[in-house]
Amino acid sequence: MAKRLTEKQKKIILNSFKKGETIEDLSKEFKCTNSTIIRNLKKDLGETNYKELFKKIKNSSNKNNFNENKIFNFNNTDVRLEPAQNDRIQISNLNKVANDLTFPSYSEFTEIAPIDYEIENVPRKDLSSVPIGEIEFPKIVYMIVSKNIELEIKLLKDYPDWQFLPNEELKRKTIEIYFDLKTANRICNKEQKVIKVPNTDVFRIASPFLISRGISRIVSAEKLIAI
Repeated sequence: MAKRLTEKQKKIILNSFKKGETIEDLSKEFKCTNSTIIRNLKKDLGETNYKELFKKIKNSSNKNNFNENKIFNFNNTDVRLEPAQNDRIQISNLNKVANDLTFPSYSEFTEIAPIDYEIENVPRKDLSSVPIGEIEFPKIVYMIVSKNIELEIKLLKDYPDWQFLPNEELKRKTIEIYFDLKTANRICNKEQKVIKVPNTDVFRIASPFLISRGISRIVSAEKLIAI
């Protein structure tokens, strides 16, 4: 499952892309895949505008990658890189530079430590829950409750997106919040109704009460929040 971006992140990505930042740089900055960035840009810009901007940024990037007549210095010898026909690069004084360069020799094998490389696992989202004190809630959220205004409480294991968590974590009681009214209405059934929470500080204020009822997590589309 692809990483979900916040509305704030989507706006930053859109503005950065319009200013010439590449898809690769944006994916690294927001720690998500290229396809996630592209999908959101196409949604905001439309297919045609996206392709035009992408082509413009690509052409600009290719020009900036090569600095004409750039000079490097090796062992007091200038090496000039110049544009040539068929996009080839001519290197002046290359033979002299090659002769001047020296490399260390080794008489035995040297053990190299394994590279600690972290592979992105998209379904894990952000890998763990985020403390409620570190969450910046939107001004308004929505919740689904029973017709008697009772909280809809579920176990974390009831959410497919979080099935990768340990079994002990999946046994936690949760409540769910929605940032979008249309999404909440679509999920709400005839025995339930959607309520508006105009002051999201209530979750921090009511956290002792929620914990006393065994509720220790808040589920949203983007984060798993630890109370």
